[in-house]
Amino acid sequence: MAQDIRDLLKGYEPNEPKLSKGHEARFESRLNEAFPQETKGNSSFFWLKIAASVIVVLSLGYFGYQSLSVNEIGNSQIVETSEVTENLSPNITLGDLSPDLKKVEEFYVNGINVQLASLNKNPENEELINGYLRRLDELNKAYIALNKELNEVGPNEATITALVDNLKLRLELLFKLKNKLKELKQLENESISNMEA
Repeated sequence: MAQDIRDLLKGYEPNEPKLSKGHEARFESRLNEAFPQETKGNSSFFWLKIAASVIVVLSLGYFGYQSLSVNEIGNSQIVETSEVTENLSPNITLGDLSPDLKKVEEFYVNGINVQLASLNKNPENEELINGYLRRLDELNKAYIALNKELNEVGPNEATITALVDNLKLRLELLFKLKNKLKELKQLENESISNMEA
């Protein structure tokens, strides 16, 4: 009953299917009908595709450069949470404690950055801005110390409240600076209009 497969396959020759005459030519003609080769009109469309691709890449590059470029504000630095967390070894921040605290931290840090970026420093207001920036630097150092305490002692209500209050105070300080700059500009405009009258 048992037969050796090798003996069965020794004389086996596979039957290869044979295609009818002209089958390959008919297949090629149908293929060309379904997918015509590129003609002269399509080559200009090809160049339009390339031009559109180049325009898209250039515009993405331009907008990317614009969004990543940093506005310089004299000697001041924009506050970033990464700058604060780089100085800490365990790297526990408000955002690591809860999603709500992360939103609060991002809100204040973004507000601080926007206010710093919108400052217009000129010789008339340079001294006033530098005074506020020194105070902001002190608050930033206090924030780093509080973050260090958060990492060493662990999260507690007092430290978390102090961190949020520090961010809030920095933002309020920048709003006060903006109001002082507006007052200074109004006084300047009034004095100019009085001189002209």
